[in-house]
Amino acid sequence: MLDPSSGSELPVIPGKRYFTIGEVSDLCAVKPHVLRYWEQEFPQLKPLKRRGNRRYYQRQDVILIRQIRSLLYEHGFTIGGARQRLSGEEAKVDVNQSQQIIHQLRVELEDVLSILKH
Repeated sequence: MLDPSSGSELPVIPGKRYFTIGEVSDLCAVKPHVLRYWEQEFPQLKPLKRRGNRRYYQRQDVILIRQIRSLLYEHGFTIGGARQRLSGEEAKVDVNQSQQIIHQLRVELEDVLSILKH
């Protein structure tokens, strides 16, 4: 179950509104069955469910999943410890999450700049 893949960086989150479970799995380097399990364990993680119980995740869900993944795989938290850490931090933005958002914005702005230069 633990697949830290510490050597590689996670891909940039595309500028889409909704993501399927397969896309989130690829973006977060976590298998789909693990994502479904985390939905049961972390009350903050609630993707939209549509036809046939298909899950549609939003950008904030993907960022939350990356944060959960970091707590579990990189920092060695248990599920309970990660849940407690996340519930205790609802009022403040986690530094790791802020760094991911800043990195995402930087990549998107660099793309816009390269388009404007041409």
